[in-house]
Amino acid sequence: MTIEKFVECFAELKVINKGTQLDREVTGPYCCDLLSIAMSKMPQGAAWVTVMANVNTLAVATLAEAACIILAEGATLDTDALDKAKEKGVTVLGTHLPVFETALLVYNRINE
Repeated sequence: MTIEKFVECFAELKVINKGTQLDREVTGPYCCDLLSIAMSKMPQGAAWVTVMANVNTLAVATLAEAACIILAEGATLDTDALDKAKEKGVTVLGTHLPVFETALLVYNRINE
């Protein structure tokens, strides 16, 4: 499923930054809040579900080639991070759902 279709099919997610690579495939969810582990273990194309909402998160997502970032539990980007997401073209979504429920939604939707 492409990022564009992914964004369209989730009423539970709000778009914080749409990003520029909407034709990339979302391969599945990945959950981790420890940036060093996420950087080394996140699979390419993952929808990264996290509560870490800062510029370092954007850097890790870019390095790991994540398809998008989903900020769970009401986390949101500060102004600097939002500006960086726009500059780098990173798709960032948000939800008030817990991390596990968000990842489960992603998994189920991709594997329908």
